[in-house]
Amino acid sequence: MSVARVTEITSSSNNSFQDAIEQGIARAAKTLKNVEGAWIQDQKVVVENGKISAYRVNMKVTFILAD
Repeated sequence: MSVARVTEITSSSNNSFQDAIEQGIARAAKTLKNVEGAWIQDQKVVVENGKISAYRVNMKVTFILAD
C-alpha cells in the first residue's frame, strides 16, 4: 500500500503556460521525491502596458510518501 500527499505550488514563466508548468514540476521534483502527477488548478496572465508579461499556473502536485 502506498500513501500520497498533495502540495500546492505556483509557477511563473515569461514564455508560456507550458513553460510555467514544466518549470514548476522540475522545481518540485528537486525537493519532493516520487512525484507522480499534477493537477493544473488555475492559469492566469500578468498584463503590463497592454501586453502579457508573465504566465502563471497554480498546480497541485501529487507525490508518494516513502516508507
